[in-house]
Amino acid sequence: MLTLNYRDSRPIYGQIKDGLRRMIVTGALGPDEKLPSVRSMAVDLAINPNTIQRAYAELEAEGFIYSVPGKGSFAARQTRSNSSRQSELVRRLRELVAELRYLGLTDGDIVSLMNAGVPQ
Repeated sequence: MLTLNYRDSRPIYGQIKDGLRRMIVTGALGPDEKLPSVRSMAVDLAINPNTIQRAYAELEAEGFIYSVPGKGSFAARQTRSNSSRQSELVRRLRELVAELRYLGLTDGDIVSLMNAGVPQ
């Protein structure tokens, strides 16, 4: 499911959060699919459960997962409610587009790359 890179400069909880978010966004974890429990993921990754809990809490605050008391955590359906996350991604996209233009790609090239990377 997830692998950790101990040489990565990001904290472990951030790697877990990014990995789960990527799985949700790409459809590897479908809407309403149950995530592993905090305890089982902590055992699988051999890390402290508080690290997993922090990643889950931040993903829930961002709207990528939701919790059902006594049942666990689940992947959320697609939402547009997280405007701060959306704003951050738009800012990063603008930076990437500017750099790609600087490196010589045309707007057509950039749009083609974006369309190729987005499942329909």
